[in-house]
Amino acid sequence: MTRIGLISDTHGHLDETVFEHFKTCDEIWHAGDFGSHEVIEKLKTLSSIKGVYGNIDDAQIRTQFPEQLVFMCEDVKVMMRHIGGYPPKYTTETKKEIQLHKPQLFISGHSHILKIMYDDALQCLHMNPGAAGKQGWHKVKTLIRFTIDGKDIKDCEVIEI
Repeated sequence: MTRIGLISDTHGHLDETVFEHFKTCDEIWHAGDFGSHEVIEKLKTLSSIKGVYGNIDDAQIRTQFPEQLVFMCEDVKVMMRHIGGYPPKYTTETKKEIQLHKPQLFISGHSHILKIMYDDALQCLHMNPGAAGKQGWHKVKTLIRFTIDGKDIKDCEVIEI
């Protein structure tokens, strides 16, 4: 069983309450737009980090994190991209990549809109944690916390900060 804290679009700001919400997480996944190296270093004090760079991230962050990440978490194949869209309105490149890799879980950021929805056509769960930073048009900062247990994705919690 792996407990995951999912965050995106911090834009250089990490609210202190994130530490409380993610303290029981085994891994933190960041879906891009870290915005600063300080955010990365602070998250590393909590847990290991997987992530992708976003459109505002500088060259140094882009050398640490890829544009797209495909990996296994327990028995679940995960694909993560910052700019990806959502079912059925994926970006052209994202749809090709989902069809190629066939993940059970697709994670994106960028929109600052929290979404959790299943794509029946591609048999894939989509998660976008919204935005946890101060910059952007969102009114509420959001995170997602969930568990992967074997091939089950469960115990999903939407957190507003």
